[in-house]
Amino acid sequence: MIAEAGLAALWLAAALSLLQLAVALAGRRLGDTRAIVAPVAVAQGLLTLFSFAMLIWLFVRTDLSVELVAANSHSAKPFIYKLSAAWGNHEGSMLLWVTVLAVAGAAMALLERRLPERALHAALGAQAALGLGFFGFLLMASNPFARLNPAPVEGRGLNPLLQDPGLAFHPPTLYFGYVGLSVAFSLAVGALITRDVGPALARAMRPWVLGAWVLLTIGITAGSYWAYYELGWGGWWFWDPVENASLMPWLAATALLHSVNVLAARNGLRAWTLMLAVVAFSMSMIGTFLVRSGILTSVHSFAVDPERGAFILALLVIYVGGALGIFAARISTVREGARFDVVSREAGLVGNNLLLSVLLGTVFIGTFYPIAAEAMGYAVSIGAPYFNLVTSPLVLLLGFLLFVGPLLRWRHDGGRILRRATLPLVVTVLTFLVLFAVAPGMSILARLGLAVAAGLAIASILPLVDRKLTRTPLATWGMVTAHLGVAVAMTGAAADASFTKERLAAVRVGDTLEVGPWQVRLASIEPVAGPNWTALEAKLEARRSGGSPVILKPQSRYFSDPPTETNEAAIDTLLDGQLYTVLGRQDESGRWQLRLWWKPLVTFIWLGGALIALGGLLALIGRLWRERRRKPVHADPEPVHADAEVLA
Repeated sequence: MIAEAGLAALWLAAALSLLQLAVALAGRRLGDTRAIVAPVAVAQGLLTLFSFAMLIWLFVRTDLSVELVAANSHSAKPFIYKLSAAWGNHEGSMLLWVTVLAVAGAAMALLERRLPERALHAALGAQAALGLGFFGFLLMASNPFARLNPAPVEGRGLNPLLQDPGLAFHPPTLYFGYVGLSVAFSLAVGALITRDVGPALARAMRPWVLGAWVLLTIGITAGSYWAYYELGWGGWWFWDPVENASLMPWLAATALLHSVNVLAARNGLRAWTLMLAVVAFSMSMIGTFLVRSGILTSVHSFAVDPERGAFILALLVIYVGGALGIFAARISTVREGARFDVVSREAGLVGNNLLLSVLLGTVFIGTFYPIAAEAMGYAVSIGAPYFNLVTSPLVLLLGFLLFVGPLLRWRHDGGRILRRATLPLVVTVLTFLVLFAVAPGMSILARLGLAVAAGLAIASILPLVDRKLTRTPLATWGMVTAHLGVAVAMTGAAADASFTKERLAAVRVGDTLEVGPWQVRLASIEPVAGPNWTALEAKLEARRSGGSPVILKPQSRYFSDPPTETNEAAIDTLLDGQLYTVLGRQDESGRWQLRLWWKPLVTFIWLGGALIALGGLLALIGRLWRERRRKPVHADPEPVHADAEVLA
């Protein structure tokens, strides 16, 4: 009865979603309907959460009478993978999507007090419409609770590449970020319908955008490291279409975050903010279509039924097309926001958003052009060389703008920026010149990347100069931390591209290889066994410049359910880089394939991502704390303070 209870809860939640939409549409005639909408939204969220909990329970129990469990789990699987298998498949991941969507709508109904009643009604109606489409998709095309009769004796198990703690963390974090943008989307649609665009809307939207952005940052960073150590390829970003599907919403959310802060602080960029809110969630929808439609074959992709893809495509057209239609029809009625000079912080943020938009468009075209070409019968391949060549200059420009923008004043700056930016510019130029002597073989883009990162690291802390640090707002600390994280990540990426050393060889037990400053000896090969796998494990003795040995144990694993071979890398992490080792197969002469990398400063990539997320979290906490100390605001905009900070 667990599956039936979960399915019944899903049907009830769908019915409440329809009721919520109807009440929101009738709000103008019924008057104040908050007492109706809020309980309906909360009940919908609770029912959907209950349904997802039932699915998790089915996986934990390994109930093989449920088709989804039999196809994706196994009784011998460790508990954590039984748990994470609940969302490591198409139907479960879509139920997680709907659950987060419903819970976010419930939170909006309960917590939002800054918007006028009619704007909130319209936003809740838009959120209910989103939920209704995805409830329909689950119930009509992707039922996660379908039964099998008779039940099989044993399940088929989860893809071994997904049997990693990363599955318990990476997808849910990304989904929270994706669907968190749905609230910004709904608020933007509500504002367009009611023509109520101003600082109150921005303050209502900002916590959701900032929270979604933080979660997307964490999810992408964690996913990058998961692929790095799990796939045994030595890379941290491959420009896979599914990787791009997570990057595009992040780029749009980053632009939206800057724009919404300008609207909140300076009552500017009204139309730009509304458009970015629509685009940000549209990118989440497009990513969902890309991953769940079956048009891609990837470890990330679960759906292979074209009817499901058509259903998601229809939802994409309805929601995104409808929002863009409302935008086109109503944007002319939105009054122009406050003006600003060309040399000002607002102008810097506009430039930042334009570059982010160009970067988003570049990734979008590179991702979807091969898919569109294939649909028309042409084979086109666009890979890492294209993306690296086209996006690197844009990222460098963004990095340069990042260390100039926060030093600008609001509305008008004059010549002050030249004085404040002198030190970062000098550091950038000196770093660029020094690298010619230290590393003459570096590419120009990598050299520029390290130089801009050095300047940005200095510029990121300048907003703290001449301040009393104990009284500095958390939003300012968040801006500083996030920008410093960008500098750190740029350093790691440029260093990995320029200084990585690789060695691939076939060796016998007792042989020694050199890679960078390391000498690595293959000491032995031994069979080992895990909970649901067997493996051949190499024992490597690694010495750096003749120092004390470090033992590394890469494995070549074999899973029987389903039959799959994987490589488990062994990595030694130091302050200045990582030694990355992978064991391959044995050849006919008895030699073992061994692949080694020495990757200086590569950990800065993920350290930078963590700092960016931490900066966003500090800004979110600071914003929420300030909002808590203020009175609720509805139609009247809050006075703009001259010292308002923006996570630029």
